[in-house]
This record gives sequence, structure tokens and C-alpha cells, in this order.
Amino acid sequence: MSVSVFDIFRVGIGPSSSHTVGPMRAAVRFSKELIAKGLDKDTHRIWVDLMGSLGATGIGHATDTAFQLGLMGILPANVDLDAAPGILEGIKKNHKLTLASGKTIDFDPSRDIILSPEKIAIYHTNAMHIIAQDADGKVLLSRRYYSVGGGFIVESDPNDFDKVSEAKETVHTKPQPYPVTTAADLIGWCEKTGLSIPEIVRANERVWWETDEKINEQLDYLWSVMKDCVARGLKHEGIMPGPLKVKRRAKQMYERLDFENRSLNDPLAVLDWVNAFAFAANEENACGGRVVTAPTNGAAGVIPAVLHYYMKFIDSADIQGVRDFLLTAGQIGILYKENASISGAEVGCQGEVGVACSMAAGGLAQVLGATPQQVENAAEIGMEHNLGMTCDPVAGQVQIPCIERNAVAAVKAVNAARLALLGDGHHYVSLDQVILTMLKTGLDMQMQYKETSRGGLAVTVVEC
Repeated sequence: MSVSVFDIFRVGIGPSSSHTVGPMRAAVRFSKELIAKGLDKDTHRIWVDLMGSLGATGIGHATDTAFQLGLMGILPANVDLDAAPGILEGIKKNHKLTLASGKTIDFDPSRDIILSPEKIAIYHTNAMHIIAQDADGKVLLSRRYYSVGGGFIVESDPNDFDKVSEAKETVHTKPQPYPVTTAADLIGWCEKTGLSIPEIVRANERVWWETDEKINEQLDYLWSVMKDCVARGLKHEGIMPGPLKVKRRAKQMYERLDFENRSLNDPLAVLDWVNAFAFAANEENACGGRVVTAPTNGAAGVIPAVLHYYMKFIDSADIQGVRDFLLTAGQIGILYKENASISGAEVGCQGEVGVACSMAAGGLAQVLGATPQQVENAAEIGMEHNLGMTCDPVAGQVQIPCIERNAVAAVKAVNAARLALLGDGHHYVSLDQVILTMLKTGLDMQMQYKETSRGGLAVTVVEC
């Protein structure tokens, strides 16, 4: 595989990996190339055309602000969340933006960020075209990037914007001991070697990360960010940004729960905790907080919620279990990324929340003692019952139905893992088959149901 678990799990900011994290990283790449070629000295203006889904829901997903921060050389994982609003307000007021090289250029967000939802690029609907010009209007640098989900970006061929250059963003070239392209490959290696899924994944990651200590350090960091995100979400209250004026609910939900007596009167009370954890993470995401793409920001509440369930309600839970969970879930995410899509703008929300549910189900099954076949079954169940799910954010905000959808998917992941553990691993529909079905379903889905806010709940709620 050419994708690492640590490419699937990225630390970034909300509210969207494809519409916030990806565009920010694209802007950083453009700015770096401009500076590396010495073109920044003559740059007078930089502007961007946000196309397709980026144009349709870019404002609600903070694509405009992410682009500005990216031009300044600020990456998603390093954004100062307290300072960013002031920086952006200064740009809006003074019409000046300072590149990472220190060069200040004219920049008016209302003029230099163009929204073109009607322009649908052949390669991917999340396209952004950035142009730098000198004082006479001469084009110094022109690049098109595609934000393909999960914060991943690819760059088009400069001579043909509808084609992608051979050099993709994330390429790990060292050969791995257990190459995995499909779920069948993964299960096959487990059967041949007697190793578990996380052991196979760890051996492959070791090629790039050299030692288990480095791998563990990265896994523990991801878990710490997830924990911090949930903790903030359970603490904060108020109204989320945007025109909907949606009230944050996680803190209120949390305060109504009694951990010590969680199962004395209601055996399903544990699900209230899973819901609260998912709400906490996704409300933080909706408010532009720091999250882990898992595999996307819009689905960033599912895996943290299920991991919190594991740590708080499973007596045998420990940090090694968290690591095995993330390695297993990450590998499942890679299968979707490489063989289908994790972009809501391309295949609907089945590619985001559906994939997160599948990842979480497989990860949980693994740490609950499942065989590799049962893990594969859990992941398959998680997606099979999310097939066809549309991406229809109301008002272009990652709030309705996204936050509740994460909570429902987290509960569904727990159930999928438990269903798989009740069986022996044999099942009719394979994970590979359900991944292919998800892709075909997404390609057949009408565009208004794929992160354009032009169909489904996005129009029904507004009309009502």
C-alpha cells in the first residue's frame, strides 16, 4: 500500500477535512512553491476559484478562511485557534495578507475567493484553482488541486487540469513485508503467518517508521488529541457558528449521565454515553476545533466515541488496546481510500460516516478478542447498513444532520462488532464486496445528494 495509517488519521481543524483541511494544505503547497521559485517577490495578487462542492458549501465549511491561513503557511495541525479569528479579521479589514516568506500582498476575500459551484471538474468535484499574478496582471503561477477527502490533496497536471500528475501527495515507496490491497489480502496474511491484523499493520508501518516506539508515539498522540477533543466538547456550551444557531448539547447530555450507576436501572444507558462522546467530538469539529480526521472531519466523532466506550466500559481495556484499535481501524480506512472513496462530495456520507462506522466496528471487534475473520465481518456490517447514505448538510454546515449521524453510527459500530463476535467469521457479503458496492452506489447517486446542499434535508428543512 502507498497510504499509511497516519495518513488516514490526521490532526487538523474543523469543520471539514475535504473543505477545510484539504484546501488549507493545498494553499500551503501553492505558497511554498511560489516562494521556492522566488516568484513571491513579484507577486501582487493571489486568487482562487473554488469549484463544484467547494464552491457550493465552501463558506459553511470554512474553506475561505482555511485558504487564507494556508497562504500564510499555516498547516491544519498547527493553527493557533485563539489567534486565527483576529488574523482573519485583519485580512478582511485591511485587504492585506502576509505570505510565509514575509511578503505582503493585496488580498480582498470578497474579490479574491471566487465561488463556482456550477463548475464540475472531470477528475473530482472538490477542485480549487489558484493563480498568482504580478502588478501588471501577468500570471506567475497557476495550479489546480483536488481535495479528495480526509484532508488528502492531489495536484493536476499543469498542462492538463483534468489529469492528475503521476507524483501523488502521499507515496511510501519502501516495500512492505505484507503488502495489502484488499481485505482478502489482509485476511490471507493473517492466515499464512498466524499474526493478528494489528500485528500485520504494525509490521508494514515499521518499514516507514522504523521502530515500534515511534509508531506507539504517533498512535498515543492521536489518542490524546481525540481525548482532548471529547473533553472540550463535554465542557463547552453555547451556540455553534452559522445561520442555523444550533445549540451545543454534549455538555447537557454529559451532566445528565451517572457513570457510577450507568447500568443499574437501564442496561442500555451505556449508549447514552456513546452518544455524548460522539456529540462532544463533532460539536468541537463544527465549531472549528482541533480534531483527528477519522477518516474525515465530518465523521470525526465516531471513532473517538467508540474508543471512549472501550476505555470506560470494557474492564480489560488498556493503551495497547487503543493502539491495536487504531491500527486495525486505520487499515480498514486505507482499503476504502484506495479502492473506493472517503469523500462525501464524491460518494455521499456513506463514504464518511459510513466508512468511520466500518472502521470503528472492525477496531472494536479486534480489541474485544475477535478473529481476523470476525474483524472483517464487523467492518462489513458497519458499511452494509450505511449504504446509500446521502450527504445533505443543511445550510452547508457540518451540524445537521452530521452531529447526530455520528452518534448513531458510533452506536451502530458497537452493535456491528457485537454481531460479528456472536458469529464465527463466516458471512455471505465480504468487506471487499461492500467496498465496491459503496463506490458504485456513490457514483450512481445524484449530485444534489453529495455535499452540495441542494437536495435531501438541506432543502427540505429550509423549505419548511
